[in-house]
Amino acid sequence: MVISENIILYPLMTEKAVDQIESQNKLTFIVNLKANKYKVKRAVEELYEVKVDKVNLLITFKGLKKAFVKLKPEFKASDLAIKLGIF
Repeated sequence: MVISENIILYPLMTEKAVDQIESQNKLTFIVNLKANKYKVKRAVEELYEVKVDKVNLLITFKGLKKAFVKLKPEFKASDLAIKLGIF
């Protein structure tokens, strides 16, 4: 199934994001402002072939929507980060 709208804009690579990859099995993405948790979860699972445990969203002071995506324990965020070229 293809998601019609562009949900995941790009992965975010900051010092905090690297810490979360290593310690909490979380990846950070900038997503479409219209995206909700369910859409982000589906988009990540379809695009990267992983299973998502939890998604948290926030809007930054710059007006961007940031998604913190926690992967299920059987998937490693560090492996996906390497595949994406951000780690």
